[in-house]
Amino acid sequence: MLCSICGINWGDEGKGRMVDMLSSDYDVVVRYQGGNNAGHTVINEKGRFILNLLPSGILRGDVVNVMGPGMVIDIMHLVGEIGRLRDAGIEITPENLKISDKAIVVMPYNITQDILEEERLSKATGKPYGSTRRGIAPIYADKYMKKALRMGELKNPERMYARLKDIVTWKNLTITAYGSEAVKASDMEAYLKEYGEPLKDFVCDTGAYLDAAAKEGKDILFEAQLGALRDIDYGIVPYTSSSSTIAAYAPIGAGVPNLKLDKSIGIMKAYSSCVGEGPFTCEYFGEKAEKLRELGGEYGAATGRPRRVGPFDAVASRYGVRCQGADEVALTKLDVLDAYDEIEVVDKYVLDGVEIDDFPFTDVLDECEPHVITVKGWKKDISACRKKEDLPKEALDYIALIEKLTGCRVRYVSVGAERDACVRMY
Repeated sequence: MLCSICGINWGDEGKGRMVDMLSSDYDVVVRYQGGNNAGHTVINEKGRFILNLLPSGILRGDVVNVMGPGMVIDIMHLVGEIGRLRDAGIEITPENLKISDKAIVVMPYNITQDILEEERLSKATGKPYGSTRRGIAPIYADKYMKKALRMGELKNPERMYARLKDIVTWKNLTITAYGSEAVKASDMEAYLKEYGEPLKDFVCDTGAYLDAAAKEGKDILFEAQLGALRDIDYGIVPYTSSSSTIAAYAPIGAGVPNLKLDKSIGIMKAYSSCVGEGPFTCEYFGEKAEKLRELGGEYGAATGRPRRVGPFDAVASRYGVRCQGADEVALTKLDVLDAYDEIEVVDKYVLDGVEIDDFPFTDVLDECEPHVITVKGWKKDISACRKKEDLPKEALDYIALIEKLTGCRVRYVSVGAERDACVRMY
């Protein structure tokens, strides 16, 4: 079985907790894109963990975890993340963590460039992209300009440092144009030595490993970062990430483009949340937003930024289900809605006075208004529910409505952050 766990919306849907739960059924978990610009929060019997780079299967000792060539890796952050998990008693070795030799290294000058551009946009236009300032857009740009270092080069330092000098000369043309101090190649070389050396033993040809694993009949779970609306091609450009968050990209970003997925599981919240800038048609403001944000603990796992929140957006979710080719859905944080007498749902958008069902092109999203319907809440604590029969009728009705509006069956419903706080609907 080759299965992808992917985000249906703007990211932060709860993919990490679902990967942690479902990984017991898989031999290998693979992160196939993105960097440390988003986080997966996982709570289980071992504690509470925030994972920015490591696959969420790392918390299971019998699962092999792979960081694919589609990823961009901040090696200083990764060394720190591994260290924190080891301090918490999590074993991490080259046997259970494999890093693609083709994955890209995020350098300090990428982070500098990201920060400089966000500050320029803020001052010049008042409309920054809402970047996490972790160098993601600049490093993906470097990748496609063929001016990035790859993890495999850590094993051939002389060649790597020769390339580095040429890259730094080129990069300084941009850095100094912002009025910032030029980057020193010697500093970058020291950085690679300090943080690259501890990772060298983890670096390998993950494509060959995964291909062999698939031929042996092993079950592989592909883990995405962010959601469909943050995809570089299909998202709300330019307020997106710089990589493909789509399930169809999973085998490519994992290093096995010859393989095909058997299943795509989409993850979406029982309401909507969004970190960063850009159009967010269903957004709540004022007291309504504060109430939902506090009930859901809606603060970014990677950045701590307060998330924008709103009711479930069926228009955006329908589009996300289609983009992800979702065969089934996991609905997270249903318990957050326990406190509501009535629950709002955005079932359509209104554009120029006309109701629309399809998610429109980004340019007109700001002109769309939400069309809201209201359903009865259940006003009951559902956190102890573990079977479909345990859920109140109103909760089941709400799930059925979401299935109808999105055209996709809900298989899993999370009713809490813990690993076992989940109801399997069928």
